[in-house]
Parts: sequence; C-alpha cells; structure tokens
Amino acid sequence: MNKLALIFTVVLALASTHTLAAGDAALGKTKSATCIGCHGVNGNSVVPSFPKLAGQSQVYLLKQLREFKTHDRKDATMAGMVAPLTNTDM
Repeated sequence: MNKLALIFTVVLALASTHTLAAGDAALGKTKSATCIGCHGVNGNSVVPSFPKLAGQSQVYLLKQLREFKTHDRKDATMAGMVAPLTNTDM
C-alpha cells in the first residue's frame, strides 16, 4: 500500500509541475520586458545597484517577487513593479 501511495504522489507531483510550467509565453515576454530595463536582457544588469538575476533559481526568484508583493521584503521600486502582477504572472 505504501508503494502505491508513493507512486501516486510522484505522478501527481509531476503532473502539477507540468501544469504550473504551462502558460502564455507571449504574455510572459510582454510582462517581463519591464524587468529588462533594470536587470538586463539576459539577467546580467550592468548597473551595480540592480542585482543580477541570471543564474538564480526559479524558486528563489519567485520567493523574492512574492516577498516584494507582500512587503515582507522592502524595496519601494520593486513593490511598485510587482504590484500589478498576479501569482500566475510571477
């Protein structure tokens, strides 16, 4: 029984990962265009005060965006940038 539960859990996790990864690529590209202004086309900002995003994990970046949105992480500029974003957008 435990083996069946484990298999079910793994299959469910894989299925949900695929669902989360699906999205509107064109819309994502449009929404992320704002980020390029400060963080660079490839995530390597040339301005020292703007952090480089290249190489950061998706989990880390999502956590930071959510913390800016909930004001758990303080930065007036980023709070304003993420304010219009939904969880799906992020």
